[in-house]
Amino acid sequence: MQKIMKVALVGLGIGQAHFERGYAQNRDIFEVVVLCDLNRQRLAECAERFGIARTTTSFEEVLAMEDIDVIDIVTPPMEHREMILKALERGKHVICEKPLVGSLADLDIVQAAEKRSSARLMPIYQYRFGDGVQKVKRIIEAGLAGKPYIATVETHWRREADYYAVDWRGKWATELGGVLMTHAIHQHDMLTFLMGPVARLFGRTATRVNAIEVEDCVSASLVMQNGALVTLSATLGCTEEISRVRLCFENVTFESNHEAYNPGQDPWRILPASPETGEKIAALLADWQPIGNRYIGQFRAFHVAVQSGAPLPVTTEDARRSLELVTAFYHSSHSGEDVELPLDPSHPRYGNWRLA
Repeated sequence: MQKIMKVALVGLGIGQAHFERGYAQNRDIFEVVVLCDLNRQRLAECAERFGIARTTTSFEEVLAMEDIDVIDIVTPPMEHREMILKALERGKHVICEKPLVGSLADLDIVQAAEKRSSARLMPIYQYRFGDGVQKVKRIIEAGLAGKPYIATVETHWRREADYYAVDWRGKWATELGGVLMTHAIHQHDMLTFLMGPVARLFGRTATRVNAIEVEDCVSASLVMQNGALVTLSATLGCTEEISRVRLCFENVTFESNHEAYNPGQDPWRILPASPETGEKIAALLADWQPIGNRYIGQFRAFHVAVQSGAPLPVTTEDARRSLELVTAFYHSSHSGEDVELPLDPSHPRYGNWRLA
């Protein structure tokens, strides 16, 4: 019989989506038993809507609850580091929204704490968990796609003044970045999930759409370690919101659906270069079973990993790859330099990508 893990959900902004699109669909393996939020009205409304009796405005109270197995941190980014460290010290498993922390140096500290702890830490990158992107991953890993040539990733969304009326948004000290950090980070993670690590990056950032501190338009040219060339663009000023990933390989071209907030899910266009390749792909995917979209799939895979001792579906090393790209992006835009990855502790932005 599977263990039902008891969860404390901390932060009820995006945290509401974690419950409704994740835990509520996995009631056989998770039970959210406590809600935590500083906004008392939102806390009361969510408790009533979700049918959860136990609530608190104190994270320290959550840490002291002996029946909690997992603390799911969905608070503003500047709070993640300390909350993660405290939870791991108490032996609580942690799920945490992006960005995991505010610098590569902070990630070193968190990873060291993770190694000392009996608990495990999983960053949220839910766009990986869709049947479309997972099928593409299987095809690439099977060697059917062949040599990677080129890719494009577009995150063209829209955010206006009402979005930035929330006090912590749009500020370096609290949001830790703009469209690159808060919005495009998921599509960029999908890129490296499918095509591997970045070798070099030349990027540009600008604030053109909103009256905010952080960037809301970016573009970049990348060289991947496998030799493929990639272009990235993201904006918060697009009338039609889309997310689009297109990958051109020797034997297959892949293109995601264009749903802004669900690009990992089917349908993806899978265009083989020959009938023979198409037949091999059909055979490879013949036994496909749905994995559970977004939070459903990621949370279920987390449960399996924790209970079995298997590797986590998303790790802090995945978060490092994501945050290295962000760090290199900001450095390149400020310096005008082409940046080589991976970055080591001697890099000037290793401890703070937000340097002026």
